[in-house]
Amino acid sequence: MKHVFSVAVLSVLLTACVVEPARPPRPEPLVEVVPVQPAPGYHWVKGHYRWEGNQWLWVRGHWAPN
Repeated sequence: MKHVFSVAVLSVLLTACVVEPARPPRPEPLVEVVPVQPAPGYHWVKGHYRWEGNQWLWVRGHWAPN
């Protein structure tokens, strides 16, 4: 009887576990052509991959103020 109760409790606890699926490896970075600096006081932020939902999405590089 005690064994059945332990199995029931364990079953309930395991149903609450959320296991995130394994992510595929991040792809190689894309080659970007850096456009001309818009004005002095800006620096280039390189593009990168971001995990979105269930896939890697490329975030393009951009100029940002210092």
